[in-house]
Amino acid sequence: MQGQKIYLRMKDPEEAREIFFGRFNPEPIVEAEEISVHESPGRITAGPVFARISSPSYHSAAMDGIAVLAEDTYGATERSPKRLGVGREAAWINTGQVLPEGKNAVIMSEKLNQVDDKTIEIFSSSFPWQNVRKVGEDFVATELLFPQNHKIRPFDLGTLIGGGIFRLKVRRRPKVLVIPTGNELVNLTSLSGPSDLRKGEIIESNSSVLSCLIRECGAEPIVEDIVEDRSEKIKEILVRAVDSGPDLVILIAGSSAGKEDYTAQVIEDIGELLVHGVTIMPGKPTILGGVKGKPVIGIPGYPVSAYISFDEFVRPFLYQLQGSIPPRKASLNVAVSRDIPSRLGSEEFIRVNIGRVGERVVAIPLPRAAGSTTTLSRAEGIIRIPSLSEGMVAGEETEAELLVEPEDISNTIVSIGSHDITLDILSDEIRKRCGGIRIASGNVGSLGGLLALKKGTAHVAGSHLLDTQTGEYNISYIRKYLKGIPVHVFNLVTREQGLIIQKGNPKGVEGIGDLKRDDITFVSRQPGSGTRILLDYKLEEMGIDPARISGYENEEYTHMNVAVAVLNGMADVGLGIMAAARALGLDFIPVLNEQYDLVVPSSFVDDPKVKLLLSVARSKEFRERVKGLGGYNPAKSGDLWKVI
Repeated sequence: MQGQKIYLRMKDPEEAREIFFGRFNPEPIVEAEEISVHESPGRITAGPVFARISSPSYHSAAMDGIAVLAEDTYGATERSPKRLGVGREAAWINTGQVLPEGKNAVIMSEKLNQVDDKTIEIFSSSFPWQNVRKVGEDFVATELLFPQNHKIRPFDLGTLIGGGIFRLKVRRRPKVLVIPTGNELVNLTSLSGPSDLRKGEIIESNSSVLSCLIRECGAEPIVEDIVEDRSEKIKEILVRAVDSGPDLVILIAGSSAGKEDYTAQVIEDIGELLVHGVTIMPGKPTILGGVKGKPVIGIPGYPVSAYISFDEFVRPFLYQLQGSIPPRKASLNVAVSRDIPSRLGSEEFIRVNIGRVGERVVAIPLPRAAGSTTTLSRAEGIIRIPSLSEGMVAGEETEAELLVEPEDISNTIVSIGSHDITLDILSDEIRKRCGGIRIASGNVGSLGGLLALKKGTAHVAGSHLLDTQTGEYNISYIRKYLKGIPVHVFNLVTREQGLIIQKGNPKGVEGIGDLKRDDITFVSRQPGSGTRILLDYKLEEMGIDPARISGYENEEYTHMNVAVAVLNGMADVGLGIMAAARALGLDFIPVLNEQYDLVVPSSFVDDPKVKLLLSVARSKEFRERVKGLGGYNPAKSGDLWKVI
């Protein structure tokens, strides 16, 4: 097919690294530069560093008290104290002060008695250099402070400055030239505000993220202006880039696809194309090559792909240029909360939220789209599915690489179940009151939430399952699916469910009965969600066959995604909550008020994190913010409704 992207030199990540590193053999940079000692933390010494002065450079008191000549104190005991004259045998001294000439010991204030202004009584003798910091006690002039290839840490500054080092030679930082490409990209600095952004334009952010990652690796980023997607332009800037002498060039591809992605062809035309595509997801479009003997890496344009590609190839390359290996990232064993299918042939990187539920550490998969920046900013970890695996099943254990501190995991409330916007407000209010506690949410529908509680992979489940026989919410489902598991059910909100429609209602939709019209396209929620159960109940009540509804099989996992589908014209109508419609400026036709509850296993009710969640749900601040969304009644938020 014309325009289809074909990867002619696809490699697995390990083989791709071997090819790239083997070709360029990144030896440690030996060039040095002299810098101020205050600029040195994080830099690597280019040679050994020797002390220029001793530390301390004079004899000084290690305690507050009196300076004495030890020999003058001999014979003093508690039964036979000895008196010393102030100014002659004894001199008052404070910690750090220079020891007076002719004195060689310090007696602590607590071990003496001041008889009068001129006389001090002591009760034990001292020995030479007692409570004294002697010259060179820490180090002496000419002593080696740090060897070459030492990475200077913040607390090394004290040693350097104390040793009289004002300037020192360090290895030059690796220079990384970053070139963003793409016709659709605009610089943040060219905009006065979001309203300046035109349809089809994307604010270029990858270079900012990559620059921060490059600095974290101890290298220096240099960012070029955005280059349009034209092969001659990319070729021109790439030649100029390698001639400027960087240690590595990164080309960030724009989000154009197929025949509009010129990076691989340009590298092949003017240099060496070593690897075209890597068997990782996301990150498959990674390109490894060289131009005029300089290494060049083509980073994919999608943000998550860009991060994964950087971590796999750029990060180890930069550390090797500095004669070191990347520090090992913290990790821990986790159990996945649901099935994660994966395609054979590619190693897949799954972003996850992580929390400790009882004795288990649970990983909740986040959306897998390579362009979703929030799946990185919200993630607590990344798990890898090997290329020869078809995925993981719920409860299966694996290792997760942490993106947060390990202690954060124990401070996470795991909430799995139905999506609701008020959970985001609840999370924000919790962080405001107790910055160390967070909510990790998995949107799998109400029934999925109850099953997560049954498996022991969640603290809380959000649920709004309507029993069509009794008109009661959640209780019959809890008794059926959580049989034998005691739970407390707390009300969070009542909310309006209805039809989300395009602004101005151009299709003239009046109610659920219109969903069977030929000119109406619908977007649904996934099976097992409370909203889907409500829809199916209403369709059955009205005698409408779901097969007659165009788009009934189109499923989304959140109310906001349903609203976005309507906003973008992918659907004319969706069933969801008023707050989602209101948030995106869409119209709304009410269908009914429903009850949304938080189901908590009784074993977690006294957990301090869960108690905090319920306390915040009952707060005036939370309830006022929820009212402001529209379509909600939070009058009973956080109140206990049932114990089952």
